[in-house]
Amino acid sequence: MLAIFLKTLPFFAIIGLGYWAGRTRFFSAEATAYLTKFVFYFALSAMLFRFAANLSLAEVLNWTLVGAYLWGTAVVYGIATAVAFIRRLDVPTAAMEAQCAVIGNVGFLGVPMLVLLLGDQAIGPVMLVLAVDLIVFSSLIVILITGARDGRMSLGILRTVGLGLIRNPMIVAISSGLIWSALALPIPDPMNEFLAILGGAATPGALFAIGASLATKSAERVHVALWLSACKLVLHPIFVAIGVLVLFPIDSYSAGVVISAAALPVAGNVYILAQHYGVAPHRASAAILFSTLLSIGTVSVVIAWVSQL
Repeated sequence: MLAIFLKTLPFFAIIGLGYWAGRTRFFSAEATAYLTKFVFYFALSAMLFRFAANLSLAEVLNWTLVGAYLWGTAVVYGIATAVAFIRRLDVPTAAMEAQCAVIGNVGFLGVPMLVLLLGDQAIGPVMLVLAVDLIVFSSLIVILITGARDGRMSLGILRTVGLGLIRNPMIVAISSGLIWSALALPIPDPMNEFLAILGGAATPGALFAIGASLATKSAERVHVALWLSACKLVLHPIFVAIGVLVLFPIDSYSAGVVISAAALPVAGNVYILAQHYGVAPHRASAAILFSTLLSIGTVSVVIAWVSQL
């Protein structure tokens, strides 16, 4: 346990450094936005493309894994939604709370950290988790919020969802990499080195950007934030573990990677969605802040446990 904690500590230390830079205004909000854009569109995309291009689709695509992760995530999504309705929240707010309960920071934190801690083979399961989050649940929240406001489903909603997916650089990078791999095209050495250098900036850049963005997060509605953090850090990995180990069993290594991915704190893009649609942005902000702070301990516990599988 202590050894795993010490291995995860450098990642959270970089997040802490970014938080200090943002809090002291050494790194302005505008600088944080541009760093995040650089990581999102360039560094992380280069890393994901390079990883995907060196994998075969058969190695990555595991429908049992997808089903197990989807089941565990859907259960927690349903629990968070039910609790929100019991508190008499409207559909958009309930959907935003459910999003906080299940969408982890897989792109910015999970990809670099889990690959380094659990090995290069982790990239396949991590990319599947990322794809499910982006394709299924990021689409679902847009449908629920827009549909609730319009009072009906329309082709316009589906068009918005479709455009959002094809414009997401992480989806584009993974898809392009897998197509490159399927065509059995070799990656020229200069291109491979270019991707390696650019992708190498993803880990420190993403972690620093997470910390700097946390400096602007508020701590309002603490009791709600703690509930959503508990859903994300405790309930989500538990139900995903039931899915991958009991209901839809997969190999122990992939199961450990998926459970670890489920244990990650709330993703920053949840706040971006909340702010964009004007649905509980302070609630999402607080959930990101508390879940990230608490995950310093909880993620180490989960990774230490799955390392024994």
